[in-house]
Amino acid sequence: MGITITPFGPADDRAIAAAVQIEAAASAVDLPDFPLFCPQRFIGSVRHPMPGDAPVHLLAHLDGTAAGLVTLELPQLDNTENVFVDLTVHPAARRRGVGRALFDRAVEVAREHRRKRLTAMTLDTVAAGAAFARTLGADSVLADVRRRLDLDQLDPAALARLLAEAQDRATDYQLVFWRGHTPAEYQADVAYLEGRLIADAPMGDLAWEPERYDVERVRATDVALDARGKRRYHTGVRHRASGRLVGWTMLDVAATVDWHALQQITIVDPEHRGHRLGLLVKLENLRYLRSHEPAVRVINTFNAAANDHMIAINEQLGFRVADHWTNWQLTI
Repeated sequence: MGITITPFGPADDRAIAAAVQIEAAASAVDLPDFPLFCPQRFIGSVRHPMPGDAPVHLLAHLDGTAAGLVTLELPQLDNTENVFVDLTVHPAARRRGVGRALFDRAVEVAREHRRKRLTAMTLDTVAAGAAFARTLGADSVLADVRRRLDLDQLDPAALARLLAEAQDRATDYQLVFWRGHTPAEYQADVAYLEGRLIADAPMGDLAWEPERYDVERVRATDVALDARGKRRYHTGVRHRASGRLVGWTMLDVAATVDWHALQQITIVDPEHRGHRLGLLVKLENLRYLRSHEPAVRVINTFNAAANDHMIAINEQLGFRVADHWTNWQLTI
């Protein structure tokens, strides 16, 4: 029968179930200490795409058995020449042509949508991923590092000292906290901060332009994250004089893994840097998360290897290197 590839969408329960099994099997082999995969997160992403994205999902069968899948994220509001590719092959079906067949079909889909560049990430310890990317002619454009924080190894006295130092530098600011949806009074400021992220973060040679955020996109993002089952914990810092939210961080906990949290965005408006606000919101959000999620024992986060400022903050908190990742880019 060979390899067949078919698209699937939000109403195809059978294909979604097969994709979940493939992702779970691959995650268990490739990322045993990092529970990045969550069934509800995947199902939610198929049924409730992020605003500004029109994803295409393809499922591969090898001799009639579901063997791999690829998701193409097709931005609609910005980066309209790009497509992000997430390709997974079941461990039992690897080195049998499934990955190459999925990639070739992904290129066809990207060209159909008039995209010029494919981007993807691979874990450096999975040598086959990097070798596959190089074989395809992709360029390594940005190095990322995952760091892990074991909450059982926190030094409360050291964190208290850091918090006191940050508070001393931030007397012109007030902390605000929320769970889940962004309150209406902060949505415009969160949109501005989200839109700054790509502009401010080290991007290496990755051709990815700043994303366009407005209040409506912030609201729609909250709805999409709800569908993924993500429990979100936010700490913001409000400038007392202007009333604006000028810094913000977020942690999330997956629906199916209560012992693990993922550190998401941390950003401070450039006009308000130099007051230890990034450190302050991270410390306070860690405390906020723990007050609501006592089962959490581990937090993971990603940073560009060149993001010295954020890495320094994370290492002060106790994050330590877990592994290295590579962002690849291919012009088609």
